[in-house]
Order: sequence, then structure tokens, then C-alpha cells
Amino acid sequence: MVERIEADQLSDILKAASDPTRRKILTHLAQNGPMRVTDIHAQFDMSLNSVSKHIKMLERAGLVARRTEWREHLIEVQMDPLREIDRWFADLRSIWDLRLEALDDLMSDGGTDND
Repeated sequence: MVERIEADQLSDILKAASDPTRRKILTHLAQNGPMRVTDIHAQFDMSLNSVSKHIKMLERAGLVARRTEWREHLIEVQMDPLREIDRWFADLRSIWDLRLEALDDLMSDGGTDND
């Protein structure tokens, strides 16, 4: 079971995912599975150092993890933080659904007070 994360952690996740390059890295890893940093770098027109910095930010936010197989360091996407973003959006949707239902009820009553 996935535990709910704190607001600061959610902020870190959203900040890391806000950059288009980091989103492309996440998408690429989700589609292709674990990859070496150099293989990820090959997908982008930027320095290896820049790609590494993006990966490190994703690691700090918990969106990717690094594992070692023999001499290779593989980067893999972590879905749990992404699920937390989805839960946060679901909470927002439910709040708006309640507000819209209340507005609909108000409009159905014609805005008149029956007292």
C-alpha cells in the first residue's frame, strides 16, 4: 500500500515534473523501462551533464530511482509519486464536483428562498 505523502513532498514532485525535459525523461523511461544515463542522454540535444542534473532532480523528488546491475547504473521511473499527484487532482475534482452540485441545486430552486 502506498502511503500519502506530505505537502512539501508533493511540492517537490510537482516542481520536478514541471520541466518539459524532465517530463520527457519520465515518459521515455515509462515507455521503455530502465535505462542507463548515457542512453537517456542520447534522446536529447543537450550535454550529458545537463541530462544528469535533470535526472538528479527527478531522483530527489522520488520520481526515478537508480539501481546498479554489475557495472551499469540504471535509471527507472517510480510510479508511486505520480499516483500521489493523481490523488491530489482527484481531491480537487471532488471539491469542484460538490461546489457544482450546490450551484446546480441553487439554480434548480430558481434562486428563491421558500421561507
